[in-house]
Amino acid sequence: MKAYWIAHVDVSDLEQYQQYTQRAPAAFVAFGGRFLARGGRSQAMEGRETPQRSVVIEFDSYEQALACYRSDLYQEACKHRQGVAKAEVIIVEGVAP
Repeated sequence: MKAYWIAHVDVSDLEQYQQYTQRAPAAFVAFGGRFLARGGRSQAMEGRETPQRSVVIEFDSYEQALACYRSDLYQEACKHRQGVAKAEVIIVEGVAP
């Protein structure tokens, strides 16, 4: 069953954050992740204010999504995000077709 990585990100230093965005996609590819949404227009309808960036990545399974997040490759990329962005990442399992 598919799984989705949903991230909301607010960036305080775009130049430094680009170090993260240049590295992180390699981890997504390694674990079969596919971007469905990546920072396009968004509007909060309820809850907190709209984050600067919203990202949705699809994986073939919940286990792959978790493995990607926990991987050394992704965690190394995350080091470049520390201190320059606030991120909320949620991994959710999809529903059966």
